[in-house]
Amino acid sequence: MFEISQLRCFVAVAEELHFGRAAERLNMTQPPLSRQIQLLEHSVGVVLLGRSSRVVKLTAAGKAFLPEAARILRLADEAGLLARRVAKGEQGNLAIGFTSASGYTLLPEVVRRLRARTPELALTLKELVSTAQVEALNAGQLDLALMRPMVLHSELVSLPIATEDMVLAIPQQQAGTWPAAPTLACLHQRPFIMYSPHEARPFFQMLSSRFERAGVVPDVVEHIGQVHTMLALVSASIGVALVPEACMRLHFDGIVFRRMDTEPVSTVCTYRRDNDNPILQLFVQEILPCFPGAHAF
Repeated sequence: MFEISQLRCFVAVAEELHFGRAAERLNMTQPPLSRQIQLLEHSVGVVLLGRSSRVVKLTAAGKAFLPEAARILRLADEAGLLARRVAKGEQGNLAIGFTSASGYTLLPEVVRRLRARTPELALTLKELVSTAQVEALNAGQLDLALMRPMVLHSELVSLPIATEDMVLAIPQQQAGTWPAAPTLACLHQRPFIMYSPHEARPFFQMLSSRFERAGVVPDVVEHIGQVHTMLALVSASIGVALVPEACMRLHFDGIVFRRMDTEPVSTVCTYRRDNDNPILQLFVQEILPCFPGAHAF
C-alpha cells in the first residue's frame, strides 16, 4: 500500500513535470524524490511517469491516477484540519438535554453563547424531564443536561447555572380569591396541580419538603410531569400550580401569575466526569462562568 508522502511526491512531479522543480517545491533533493516515485509505482503496479533525459510526461495510467491522488491528499489535509479544530473546540458536536422550563429562557442563551464561540458547532437538543436526562447521560446519549438538582452518582458532575423565582399560576376566573402576594399557607386544602413523583421527581420532592415544613396540605387533584400540561389544566380551572418564573413567557390564556413568597429554584448543568468532548470542556471553562447564577451555590 502506498503512503501519503509518496502521493505528495507524485502530485508535485505531475504538476511541475520536472523533478528538479518538484524537489525544490517539496524541500528535498532529487534522488529521494525519484525513489518515492519508484516505490509508488511499485505499489500501484504500473508506470505513472514517463521519464527521459529532458522530458517528464504522465502516462495514461498517471493521468487517471493524478486527480484521485490529489483528492486523497485533500481529504488527508481536511481530516487533519478537522481533528485540530475539534481538539481546540472550534468545531464538533454537543448533545444538550433541557427541561421544558429551561427551554424558555436558559437554553436559548446557552445556544447563543455556544454558537458565538464556535460557529460551526453541530447541536442536538432534547427536551427531557430531569430524571430522563440523568438516564440519557448515563447511556452516553447526552453531553450536557440542563436540569433540576438531584442526588447523583459520583460519575456525574453538577454545576449551578441559574436560579429563578417560583410563581403561582391561578385560573383567571379565580384570581379574586387569591391574595396579591400568596404564600405557601394560601395553598392549604386548595385544589393544587402537583408534579409527578416519577417524571418530575426533583420538583415533587422539593415542594413536598416545603409543604411539610410549612404544615401545608394542599388538595392535590393531579400529578403532572410537564409544566405546559400543568398550565393547560390551570387554564381549565382544574386547580392552581407552582411553576418556575420562566413559564410566564408561555402566555397561556385564562391564567394569572403571581409571585410566590417562597425560595427560588435552581437549574444545574450536569455532565459525566469521563466525557472528553472538547466542546463540553469549552462550555464548562469559558461559557458557564458567564452566567449570573453560576456561582449561586
